[in-house]
Amino acid sequence: MPVHVLASASPDDSVGSPGLWLVSIAVLVALLVADFVVTRRPHDVSMREAAGWSVFYLTLPVAFGLWLWSFAGSDRALEFMTGFVVEKSLSVDNLFVFMLLLAAFAVPTAVQQRVLLYGIVGALVLRGVFIAAGAAMLSAGTWAFLVFGLVLFASAVKLLHDAVSGPAAERDVSRMRSVRLLRRLMPVTDDYRGTRLTVREHGRRALTPLALVVVAVFATDVVFAVDSVPAVYGITDDPYLVFATNAFALLGLRALYFVLHSALAKLVHLNHGLAIILAFIGAKLVLHWAHGIWPGVPEIPTPVSLVVIIGVLAVVTVTSLRSRRRADDEQAAAPRG
Repeated sequence: MPVHVLASASPDDSVGSPGLWLVSIAVLVALLVADFVVTRRPHDVSMREAAGWSVFYLTLPVAFGLWLWSFAGSDRALEFMTGFVVEKSLSVDNLFVFMLLLAAFAVPTAVQQRVLLYGIVGALVLRGVFIAAGAAMLSAGTWAFLVFGLVLFASAVKLLHDAVSGPAAERDVSRMRSVRLLRRLMPVTDDYRGTRLTVREHGRRALTPLALVVVAVFATDVVFAVDSVPAVYGITDDPYLVFATNAFALLGLRALYFVLHSALAKLVHLNHGLAIILAFIGAKLVLHWAHGIWPGVPEIPTPVSLVVIIGVLAVVTVTSLRSRRRADDEQAAAPRG
């Protein structure tokens, strides 16, 4: 099977048999339960703990990719790894917004990982809904590729706008509709109560600030699902691989947050790079749609996509670090008065 942008959308071509789906979902649930057990007791996460879990969750997709190579061939394995790189890159931007939300709500460090875990579970559920909807759209016709491509172009424009003005979470979290609605429906305590979302106070049920954070995180999960699912459908049309890339990319976010917490603020050009990646994949989807109508229109091979994506991420990382170093040098050289 030659490597190309997207294979046939027929379900028969999917590597995800019913048995593999069941096993994958069972493993996913088991890993989430293990994470809930780890976060049951509020505590500050050490770098050693975070790094250990991060290595574990980065090893899993590599092992899965190698297994996929032997089970389904190099083409599907390459699609999975390319999709994983895209989803992991987008998840880093997701982490940056989480960081802003945690800071805006002044979440105690001891319960931050529980908030992140709620956010990951919400993201997985939403991605599942969007993946199913995307598969249904693709089965309905190739026009879905054009729709996905336009969605990614719009997302790229929004990311560039955020890169200039800052994400909405940084401006005013209290103005989020979901947060305002909760405050109208129920009273909110003045302080956090560990990992509890609600408490009984003065004879009635009240929300804790943690519940507001979780709702805010869920609201941002919706936005990221709109971006990420069409992006990975630009790499592979196999719903199982789309699910696998999303699951592997999201599972390790809780630990990765504490590893990259200080580094995230230094990646000042990350949104610029992600906007380029989303626009590139959007163009790839539009070309695939056009190829179905006019066979002479060229398509972008998956290996080329992987090279472009990794290259863009490498460039924005280097430029971000140089920009931050230059800003630090200028600040240090500025006269103190």
